[in-house]
Amino acid sequence: MKIIIIGLGNFGSSLALHLTETGNEVIGIDIKMEKVDRLKDAIAHTICMDATNEMAYEAVPLKNTDLAVIAIGENEGATIIATAIIKKLSDTKIISRSLSPIHDTVLQAMGIEIIVRPEQEFAEALAKKINLKSMINNFELDPHHSISEIKALPEFEGKTLQEINFRNEYNLNIITIIRKEVKATFFGSRQSIGKVLGAVNKDTVVQANDILVVFGANKDITNFCSQE
Repeated sequence: MKIIIIGLGNFGSSLALHLTETGNEVIGIDIKMEKVDRLKDAIAHTICMDATNEMAYEAVPLKNTDLAVIAIGENEGATIIATAIIKKLSDTKIISRSLSPIHDTVLQAMGIEIIVRPEQEFAEALAKKINLKSMINNFELDPHHSISEIKALPEFEGKTLQEINFRNEYNLNIITIIRKEVKATFFGSRQSIGKVLGAVNKDTVVQANDILVVFGANKDITNFCSQE
C-alpha cells in the first residue's frame, strides 16, 4: 500500500519503519526538519511541511494514497486540523491518533472509525516482543490461536519446507513468507521492502532473513519463539 504518515515522533517514525519493512511505500511528513532528515533514507519519501496548512498538501499525492495516518503526538488541535484537511481533499482512509478522551469524541464526530492510543497499547506489545525474541508481529484470532510473523531460524536457510518438516516439528502452519527485496518507489528512490510470496508449498526454499507468517495455537507459537 501507499501510506502517508503525518507526525514523525516516536510513534509515527516507528510505524513508518515497520510499514516500510513489511512492503509498503511510506511518505513521512513532519513540521520539524530534524525528524524528516532522520528518516529520509529509511522510507520511500519524506516531506517537511506544516500539516495544518491546506496549501502545503499540493505537494502530497493524496489521490494516489491508500491510507493516511495522523500520528501527531504533541498537539490535539494540529491532529484535528490535519484530519479535517485530508477529509476535505480526498477520500483516503484515515487512522488518527488520540491524546485524550475528549479527543476521541471529536474524532468520532468527524467520522474517523479507527482511532489509536499507542501509549495504552505499547506495554503489552513490548512485553510480548521481549519474551518472544523471534516474534515480529502477532494477531490474535481468539484467546488460544494467533497468526504471527516470526523470524526463520538460521538452520532453515537453503532448506525446503518439506525438509524442515515444519508442521510436524512445530505444530504450526506456514501461511506465507515475507522476503526482502529492493524496489523503486513512485518518487524514483529505491528501498528495501518485504515482499509477500503468496501461497507456499513443500518445495518452497527458505532464505536468510525470511519472515514466516504462521497460524497455530498460542502455546506452540510461544514454544517456537522461545528457541532463539
